[in-house]
Amino acid sequence: MYRIGLDAGSTTVKIAVIDGQSNLMHTDYRRHNTQVYETVAALLSASAAVVGDEPAVLTITGSAGMGICENTGIGFIQELIAAAEVIRQLYPQVKTLIDIGGEDSKMIFLAANRIPDIRMNGSCAGGTGAFIDQMASLLHVETSGMNRLAAQHGNIYPIASRCGVFAKTDVQNLISRKIPQEDIAASVFHAVAVQSINTLARGYGVLPQVMFTGGPFTFLPELAAAFRRVLNITPADTVRPEHPEIIPALGAALACNCDNALPVRRWLATIAEKPQQHKITAANRLPPLFRSAAEWQSWQKKHSPVAVKRTSLAEYKGKGCFVGVDSGSTTTKIVALGEDHELLFGFYRNNEGQPVQTVHDGLQQFRDETIAAGRQLTIRRSVATGYGEDLIKAAFGIDDGVVETIAHYAGASHIDPGVSFILDIGGQDMKAIFVRDGVIQRIELNESCSSGCGSFIETFGRNLGMPVQEFARRACQSEAPCDLGTRCTVFMNSKVKQSLRENASVEDIAAGLSYSVIKNALIKVLNVTNMDDLGERLSVQGGTFRNPSVRRALELLSHKPVTMTDIPELMGAYGAAVIAHRQWRAMTDRTGFQKLRSLEREQVPA
Repeated sequence: MYRIGLDAGSTTVKIAVIDGQSNLMHTDYRRHNTQVYETVAALLSASAAVVGDEPAVLTITGSAGMGICENTGIGFIQELIAAAEVIRQLYPQVKTLIDIGGEDSKMIFLAANRIPDIRMNGSCAGGTGAFIDQMASLLHVETSGMNRLAAQHGNIYPIASRCGVFAKTDVQNLISRKIPQEDIAASVFHAVAVQSINTLARGYGVLPQVMFTGGPFTFLPELAAAFRRVLNITPADTVRPEHPEIIPALGAALACNCDNALPVRRWLATIAEKPQQHKITAANRLPPLFRSAAEWQSWQKKHSPVAVKRTSLAEYKGKGCFVGVDSGSTTTKIVALGEDHELLFGFYRNNEGQPVQTVHDGLQQFRDETIAAGRQLTIRRSVATGYGEDLIKAAFGIDDGVVETIAHYAGASHIDPGVSFILDIGGQDMKAIFVRDGVIQRIELNESCSSGCGSFIETFGRNLGMPVQEFARRACQSEAPCDLGTRCTVFMNSKVKQSLRENASVEDIAAGLSYSVIKNALIKVLNVTNMDDLGERLSVQGGTFRNPSVRRALELLSHKPVTMTDIPELMGAYGAAVIAHRQWRAMTDRTGFQKLRSLEREQVPA
């Protein structure tokens, strides 16, 4: 009698078929791309070539496998228990198992006459396969290409591994410094090793023999080499199974209960029927962003963005201008204002790890447009802000630099002098400014987690095969948004996949993600328990708020009106240009200038 183990994980499905003597007869490994049932059925069908019409026992494991078992009545085993079963039966010499999956990482410590000590990542998915995928995309290589690069590295550089989005900042910094890709790839693997060991071992000794399992270890041998370096062990201290990518599936097969054997075709029929599959209930839903198409249309008319004052370069009558440069971790923004604060020029572009070159290109574009308009303008004063403030000041001789939050406040308060709360959500960071009587009272920044930032929704839209604009439009059409909670970006991906498996619509998922962005900001970052702390005049900034569903979610959760300009992604640079204008005005009186700089410094709370 055959025994079949299926491991349906967050991103892949694995199968292992063994015969009555526990000989491995068949394996397979495929990404399911949210089509879990279909992929499971395909793997089972392929196994029929080996099993034929003979009876077989089936056991399922994995994060997605539990839902299948609940809906079909098929036996389930927890994946770590399954992995421990493989070690118990086949590799008794192993003392430590380290497993890296698509969205999770696990460690098992084994000792004679003791229950296995099992550890698993909980609130953060830094240091997993998804983390490596994100870093590979920054280097514009396939994930498999990371292994080829890392094998040729010369140096290791520090990279934050706690959060995949935060790590992008470190990687882009290395790219901008012209660090070889080989060194960056190896540094990513080193960061994964350090994160996994620090998070999971927590002081417990990692003893040989050590077994590495999971897809990343299987297809990225240099990742295992990074772990060996961090653990200070040799290849002789490790055990490599024949198929490390299917260990939990093999464990599920080894642990199969032989009381319920059926032909493969019967198992396929059971899975195809999904007799007990449930829908998302009303208890799992949130209020719709808009109750009707008419309400959505009315909201669009009444809540159109505030238009900043503009003048074309050709029509501008002044002779001077004021330039603000916001050099962010992923994007560069440049704004030029006229003598009456009119917007003359705006520039926004991803810096692709080249902040200096991107600022050069933006300033060159401003110069070219000025010449094309037949004008000669003098830059009266310039101010830089953002992640690359010091670098850009030095490279281009920028007159001054300001703290990023002060630039954002300057821009918001210029548009609305009575603003009480400013929320800026960028691609990888989040800033909140609390204001009372024109004085900043409190500033909050996201520090240890990037869930809810701009890349959060962009990533999910891309995963579902649509641009972020379409994703936002469909969110506004949702009738019952999914309650996806507030979680790590990578873990949230599992919640989205679970909702898809429960037949939630794309509209309901998109609206649920919009709610989650704001909940992450208010609950995880700001710890807001009383919405009155926000005041009555809320202003939002950052390209994320071009998504109307996110702005609407903030209105519904705060119960307050929210305003936004028609250049939300440029507001940091706009504020820097406003400050440049103020400084230039004050410079006619040196005492006035010193007083202005003193006031700007006092705006930053201790």
